[in-house]
Amino acid sequence: MERTSRGAELHRPSDTGSCMKHIVLLGDSIFDNKSYVRGGTDVIGHLKGKVPDSWQAELQAVDGSVVSNVDAQIARAPTDATHFVVSVGGNDALGNIDILQGRAGSNAEVFSQLAERSGAFERKYFQMMRRLLGLNKPVAVCTIYYPRMDDPTMQKIAVAALATFNDVIIKLAFLAGVPLIDLRLVCNEHSDYANEIEPSDKGGGKIANAITRLVNEHDFSRRRTEVFY
Repeated sequence: MERTSRGAELHRPSDTGSCMKHIVLLGDSIFDNKSYVRGGTDVIGHLKGKVPDSWQAELQAVDGSVVSNVDAQIARAPTDATHFVVSVGGNDALGNIDILQGRAGSNAEVFSQLAERSGAFERKYFQMMRRLLGLNKPVAVCTIYYPRMDDPTMQKIAVAALATFNDVIIKLAFLAGVPLIDLRLVCNEHSDYANEIEPSDKGGGKIANAITRLVNEHDFSRRRTEVFY
């Protein structure tokens, strides 16, 4: 898809201007991490504990989701939602690690395959963003954080694959002029992870902090991308 057409189509709406906020979380297990914290507090629990009593926070994200599943989550979202925060793409990216693990005739072949897969991801993410922005509500997106794999080789492969997919998310965030939470900088300690790829109680608290700061501090009346962590 061509860059300038995306810049024309992806436009960020203004803030609702309301004092009462209703934040809706969309995406995958980065937000829907209750089953991984073993009795601890999940992301939505942390978020509800941090926002003012007059605000609402709601989870629509579903563990295991990919970008194409977000449409169904948007359809279930309450009509009085004021802010949408989406964290999705990790499952899409990890589903493509086979490119870097497989045998290839040349580096050019690997990069060509990765470019094709990331291009497909970009088209899906673009359509998801257009659907969200069409609701005319403030929207924020998150990068895909790095996993914490015990095998150093697998860790390097995962980080390499994620770089391409994160580039898509960052580019589309800038084209739309929406704020961005860089989860690679938020979850930067081993204790932030419940396992190789899911946030722990501690990591979920840090994610909730970043969301709260974003909603409190970002000026949604301007079409400007600002990075939070």
